[in-house]
Amino acid sequence: MASKALGAESPVPLAQGSPEEPSRRRQWGLLATGAVGGALVALYAVVTPFLAPALRKVCLPFVPATSAQIQNVLKMLQGRSGSLADIGSGDGRVVIAAAKMGFKAVGYELNPWLVWYSRYRAWRDGVHHNTKFYISDLWKVSFSHYTNVVIFGVPQMMPQLEKKLKEELESNARIIACRFPFPCWIPDHTTGEGIDTVWAYDLKSPRGSESKSLETTPAAES
Repeated sequence: MASKALGAESPVPLAQGSPEEPSRRRQWGLLATGAVGGALVALYAVVTPFLAPALRKVCLPFVPATSAQIQNVLKMLQGRSGSLADIGSGDGRVVIAAAKMGFKAVGYELNPWLVWYSRYRAWRDGVHHNTKFYISDLWKVSFSHYTNVVIFGVPQMMPQLEKKLKEELESNARIIACRFPFPCWIPDHTTGEGIDTVWAYDLKSPRGSESKSLETTPAAES
């Protein structure tokens, strides 16, 4: 009798999950997907301005100028006047230093983060009225209205830039090269040593003149 009574008992139903659980899983999945996607977008926004220049034919990387380099640039600007352009202005330290000397200084930089930071630094140092910073590709900018040009270049770009500045700049313009000199021009002034060396080149003929050029290095005999 006891065994029959036990056999007659109905089976205990298996526990089933709440109908809300699948919905909660979907919500967590959507949140996780959104978080990962947002992180990737943020990473892309931060990294792209730094990587994009490296994908160009001629890369002008951001390497902050040393204090000695800035002092040597300022030394080459003594007794000069007029407007100044800094090609590849980075974080704006050369432009800001020139503005403190009284120049109307403009920086051209491809990286938007560095341009925004430069504007902040100029405002912080109280020279924002004498400075401007543009997000620009140097090869698409005309420097014809500047009397002073500063460039922290790389060897691969110097021959092409030499030709561009020769065609665009007016008489009496001064070009100041840092880290690497121009390949053909002979500098009028040089100061500093090693990586802090600065070369100054003075344009001596009006733009458009057939004889317009800086003194150049003689061609080697074959």
